[in-house]
Amino acid sequence: MDQQALLGRYLDLLLEANQTMNLTRITDRARAQVLHIDDSLTLLPHLPPGKISIVDVGSGGGAPGIPLAIARPDATVTCIEATKKKAVFLEHVAKELKLENLRVVALRAEDAGRGDFRQKFDVAVARALGTMVWVAEWLLPLAKVNGKVLAMKGIKASEEIAAATGAITRLGGGPATIHPAALPGAEGHVIVEILKKRPTPPAFPRLPSIAKGTPMR
Repeated sequence: MDQQALLGRYLDLLLEANQTMNLTRITDRARAQVLHIDDSLTLLPHLPPGKISIVDVGSGGGAPGIPLAIARPDATVTCIEATKKKAVFLEHVAKELKLENLRVVALRAEDAGRGDFRQKFDVAVARALGTMVWVAEWLLPLAKVNGKVLAMKGIKASEEIAAATGAITRLGGGPATIHPAALPGAEGHVIVEILKKRPTPPAFPRLPSIAKGTPMR
């Protein structure tokens, strides 16, 4: 199948599986096309060229990781999803669509960032994962030095960045840049880009038992 056909088939699989598990609140196919496929592909202009490694943290139903794996077959995409049944769905999609450049890892973001995946990726992406302070703590440890974080956010992005600036710096990130997604039907969507300037200190990401639901300061 060509890329358009693969993207369409992914959407079919997502909406079919959503009838028996909670993968997306969007059940209208045309709306799902905009908010899952088209929205994911707004990341493409911000990805480096060539053979890169991408990690999608908290993949859920697979966006943006699966659309990126389809659109960028030269990239290796790792989907990290802590909920086992969602990870099983992602593995099913990878097999069904024969996406050899996609792997699925059933881990919490905190465990991934403290283990073998630490500082291994050129780009770390996330959508609907939490406020920027949490996104920074979970994604920056996964990005290589000189790599980047791309966070898909909404109208509160500037406010969230202001609250997360100290944490971003402590985690090794540079200043955050906001790029409008410019997607008809998804007004207000933006992409927050953070370059990884320095190694993340060993204490981060914090384990849930240490963080206890309290964001970094």
